[in-house]
Amino acid sequence: MLSSPSKSLLVAAATLLASGNAQNTSYYTTYGGSPPVYPSPNATGIGWEAAFAKASDFVSQLTLEEKVRLVTGTPGPCVGNIGPVYRLGFNGICLQDGPLAIREADYASVFPAGLTVAASWDKNLAHVRGADMAAEFKGKGSHVQLGPVAGPLGRSGYGGRNWEGFSPDPYLTGELFAETIMGIEETGVQACGKHFIGNEQETQRNPSGGFIGGTNSPAEAVSSNIDDRTMHEVYLWPFANGVKAGVSSIMCSYNRINGSYGCENSKVLNGLLKEELGFQGYVVSDWLATHSGVPSIKAGLDMDMPGGIGFLDSAPSYFGANVSTAVNNGSLELSRLDDMARRIMTPYYRLGQDSGFPPIDASSGGLNFFPVSNYLYNFTYGPASVDVRDDHAKAIRAAGAAGIVMLKNVNNTLPLKAPKNIGVYGNDAGDLINGLYSLSGLALSVYGYEYGVLGAGGGSGTGRFTYIVNPLDAIKIRSAQDDSLVQYVLNNTLIIGQDSLSPTYPTPPDVCLVFLKTWATEGSDRNSLLVDWNGTALVETVASTCSNTVVITNSGGLNVLPFANNPNVTAILAAHLGGQEAGNSIVDVLYGTVNPSGHLPYTIAKEESDYSFAPIANSTALLETTDIYAWQSDFTEHLLIDYRHFDYYNISVDYEFGFGLSYTTFSMSNLAITASSSSLTATAAPAKVAPGGNPGLWETVYTVTATVTNTGSVAGAAVPQLYLGLPQPTADLDDVTPIKVLRGFEKTYLEAGASAAATFELMRRDISYWDIISQDWVIGTSTIGVFAGFSSRDIRATGSFTPLSGSGSSGNGGGYGNGTASATASVTASPSGSVSGSATGSGTASASGTASASATASGYGWGNGWNHHYGGDQKGPWGNAHHWGPPKQ
Repeated sequence: MLSSPSKSLLVAAATLLASGNAQNTSYYTTYGGSPPVYPSPNATGIGWEAAFAKASDFVSQLTLEEKVRLVTGTPGPCVGNIGPVYRLGFNGICLQDGPLAIREADYASVFPAGLTVAASWDKNLAHVRGADMAAEFKGKGSHVQLGPVAGPLGRSGYGGRNWEGFSPDPYLTGELFAETIMGIEETGVQACGKHFIGNEQETQRNPSGGFIGGTNSPAEAVSSNIDDRTMHEVYLWPFANGVKAGVSSIMCSYNRINGSYGCENSKVLNGLLKEELGFQGYVVSDWLATHSGVPSIKAGLDMDMPGGIGFLDSAPSYFGANVSTAVNNGSLELSRLDDMARRIMTPYYRLGQDSGFPPIDASSGGLNFFPVSNYLYNFTYGPASVDVRDDHAKAIRAAGAAGIVMLKNVNNTLPLKAPKNIGVYGNDAGDLINGLYSLSGLALSVYGYEYGVLGAGGGSGTGRFTYIVNPLDAIKIRSAQDDSLVQYVLNNTLIIGQDSLSPTYPTPPDVCLVFLKTWATEGSDRNSLLVDWNGTALVETVASTCSNTVVITNSGGLNVLPFANNPNVTAILAAHLGGQEAGNSIVDVLYGTVNPSGHLPYTIAKEESDYSFAPIANSTALLETTDIYAWQSDFTEHLLIDYRHFDYYNISVDYEFGFGLSYTTFSMSNLAITASSSSLTATAAPAKVAPGGNPGLWETVYTVTATVTNTGSVAGAAVPQLYLGLPQPTADLDDVTPIKVLRGFEKTYLEAGASAAATFELMRRDISYWDIISQDWVIGTSTIGVFAGFSSRDIRATGSFTPLSGSGSSGNGGGYGNGTASATASVTASPSGSVSGSATGSGTASASGTASASATASGYGWGNGWNHHYGGDQKGPWGNAHHWGPPKQ
């Protein structure tokens, strides 16, 4: 899969799924699928030596049957269960969903979704949320939390499970993925990073007739066909962060990768995960993602879940008794089974789960799908219905507010200033009327449930709410402080049908708050990027009467917003999925109790068609095909997903990646670039692989700093962001490099008028590309551009450095002191198109350039061939100048 021929695989793919035709798959057969990587590497316990020694001792005492028990799931009270070995004092292992809550539990909290955390751009928040969730898992007796999620990454905006993860940007996801893992595991619970890898759509994620996601066509699961460089620089990137952070387990995915199923793909599991990244934990299958016994084991699978080939029964099983038979007849080496068992037990001992860990909550089994009659073992239980919520509601409320992105705020519409007449509209504003649990997303309509605030998506990644605060109730409580009149109509169809705000009176209200939602769930992909329940028409209807319309969206992913430029829509908040405190979080921002600091973790384009570069593989022809290998998803966009695509092709968008408004304003200055060494080599020195890969990849090689100042009148949090323009490694036009990629961010709280330094440490991996010939991370010989600002298109300070020659420059008053500096620094494009600038450093500095603009703009420039305008992104007549104007208001 990941050798140099992999690129030719994609180049040869002439028939695209976007055309709506079933594919001729002969070239996949010719290519031969993923290359074999055997044997499966043995764990050595590097970094976990003491725990590894305990695990080795434990495994040495097990019988063959007991070793098989450790690697095979069994029916029990948890989502996943490993049976006990009571003679050795081992009570088994309990694995529970999911990424935002312990799902099969009562008296537990529902936290904001990963998508909401990504919108906060706050690493500390991700860490705290991970620790708080893990405390609830531990209190319920769950050894393993099946989360967090780095796959799907979010290649397609239509992905049904994107909300479970963080962002389509691998760097942003990698940082938050790692922080979540560290928060979970410092609490004594094992984190399980999922879904590994290329699990970018729900449609046909399983073979036909299989578990949720398979269609009725007689076909294998969809194959995600990913070239070598794209695999490393996009989809593997965040998992490397997770392994470096010490993740205990990795869940392999349902889909195929370059022709081979994720849980029996030796290149992916043995080659990438265990060899290249040095993963010391265990690989567990997604539930019913195992399609073979010995082949999967030899390919790197360590634990089969839920154990049986059927969902509820322990037998027949690809593992279980078949593993014993394979060992006894010599088709499977006992040493491989021992390695599987050691990998499973090492995290157990590392996190101290062998001593004082709470027993399984006795109420868990009653919430599970396994009939008690199917249990093979007597599990150890503690008290029932233990309340593990603690005071987490406060942190949930704060996290929900931190993940709200203010997209528009005309004439300081927000925060609200004691309006006397408030109108609330839309089916997302009120309370849930059909219960507090949405596991069975497929049992709902394609839009989910009609009435009630959307606090989480559907499927196994959801949570069982004990309550949810809806926006309408929160507004009533807060508005009572101002003696405001609150009127509401929650029936979208009624409002649109009568084309008026009746029975609202007096009308129009001082402010009209319109609440919209967009459902997303495991098992199916979205069929539209518009808001659900005819929400666009709802906004247009309300805004036609109300000149002060504020729109709030709760969404399981990105939305295109046709009403964004409606002059009567004066403010827009993207509130994502806020968990149980959703309504309070929204009201905190609406009234200014919290200054919004969220930034988009994705791009909001102008049209749905703008996202066609990364389609969900699906068509009538595929649904009707008799070719069992017809379902192919070719990642022909390579590295160019989300903002990378829009920047590379110079496409105008409504709201760019990283964008977010505040009730205050911020500036940036004093960019400085400092090298950690004057003698940097193109590749890291050979070294023993540790978790995360070659340790040299994680060494800081450059540090970039900038001063961020709160120039407004109220306190707030800025999110300074660092982007790098990495050089194109080859002249091959098929192998494109993004114009810029995110390589740093820091949430920075500032009082009014205060300044602080934002520091971005660049590791070797951050400034390297994956070379498919040498199979290594390589630093290019060309200059690397440095772009610092507050979004991917709000660049406030620029500079550059040339790592292999030790030279560099910085703009806006920054200095760089290693080698001769030649700077196009502090370049400002004026409305007339002239360019001026100055630079300081410990070498010769110069600034020059020419730009031309067809629209008024003020911003910052760098050279590379296009003239970008923040609001229009049009090509200019000259190269060597990119610039954007001031932030949108």
